[in-house]
Amino acid sequence: MNIPFRKDSKFCSFFSYSKTFVAIVIAILLSIPSLVYAQDSTAAAGAAPAGGGDAAKGEALFKNNCAQCHAVTDERVVGPGLKGASARHDFAWLSKWVRNSQAVIASGDPYAVKIYNEYAKAQMTSFPNLSDDDIKGIFAYIDQAGAAAPAAAAAPAAGGASGGAASAQGGGPSDLFVIVLGALVVVMLLVLGVLLVIVSLLSKAVSGEPGVVVEKEDFMTRLGSSLKRIASDPAIRSATIWIFVLLVLKATIDGAYSVGVQQGYAPKQPISFSHKLHAGEYKIDCNYCHTGVNRGKSAHIPSANICMNCHGVIKKESPEIQKIYTSIENNQPIEWVRVHNLPDLAYFNHAQHVNVGGLECQNCHGEVEKMEVIQQRSSLTMGWCIDCHRKTEVNTKDNKYYDKLVQLHAGESKEALKVADIGGLECSKCHY
Repeated sequence: MNIPFRKDSKFCSFFSYSKTFVAIVIAILLSIPSLVYAQDSTAAAGAAPAGGGDAAKGEALFKNNCAQCHAVTDERVVGPGLKGASARHDFAWLSKWVRNSQAVIASGDPYAVKIYNEYAKAQMTSFPNLSDDDIKGIFAYIDQAGAAAPAAAAAPAAGGASGGAASAQGGGPSDLFVIVLGALVVVMLLVLGVLLVIVSLLSKAVSGEPGVVVEKEDFMTRLGSSLKRIASDPAIRSATIWIFVLLVLKATIDGAYSVGVQQGYAPKQPISFSHKLHAGEYKIDCNYCHTGVNRGKSAHIPSANICMNCHGVIKKESPEIQKIYTSIENNQPIEWVRVHNLPDLAYFNHAQHVNVGGLECQNCHGEVEKMEVIQQRSSLTMGWCIDCHRKTEVNTKDNKYYDKLVQLHAGESKEALKVADIGGLECSKCHY
């Protein structure tokens, strides 16, 4: 049935604003990325916080049990940054995760499985002996310290590319939200196409002379012609190009910041050496094999002679031990694959950090005593090092070398003396 239309002031008024309406729809399309990013950063904000804990007690527990693998900010260390964790999950979930994360993963919890896969299926240490008050205290400290350290998260402004490296490790939206973004864009474009078809048809109807009728036309034909008009529209074409350029630019920047970052790297070694067995079960001190850690720049790769101190007698028949015998007989060194490798432009001294600074191996290398295959747990980026220098307090007790520095620092600040206060942020300390 053909229906005649006539010009009407209300119709004309509506269609005079059609371009404005289309512009609003395009603006919504352009705002979707920011909405998705906001959703990713505030996910599960309505969850009940852990709250109510003793932050002072939690600080000691966090530093003794958690600090080797987690930061109180968004920074990724061995595991994810814990800032906002008490807002993302209720206390019941957090307590289960802390006491036995593997049980939560085995239950099929989506978030637990996602984190487990994202961090190369590294198993988190279980803490079954921590009470509810202990766990509440830990997350109370995390909330307090995370809120008090926004400057530390933004600090890479003083350190060049460090902030980019940190954000590239864990700050962007997840793959799920990128998929959601693409789906929303497609849906909005289809809605826009249908609306333009309707606007076009009604515009033709009301703009004709009295008695002019609208001919029936196949819907897909009308949709196709409308999409062609959309594609030929300079404004829409320009907006599409800009969205594509920005997405490509973001992917390029993320890729550039990840160059040289080998977090999670665990190469196969020529001999299957288990740190979990030697350092964990038998509790052999790291310094016994890595002889340079207290007195030199390098920790040193153990020589075959060190291995033979034990394996000249123990498990001589083992195929892996026989590889050591073959190496000695052929006078060929064992070609171990280096795992932790800083760029040539960066200077690092093990003795300075271990012997003078008093740091444990686990501060940088993670819980080596639990690793069957050695793996790079920390990012070892410039931002990661600088953040450590900002947070680490200098042990000045019974050391007269620092007396004058402590006195000068106390006159300017009430906080403890940090590595950053004694030149830990100077470029020439690591680059010269």
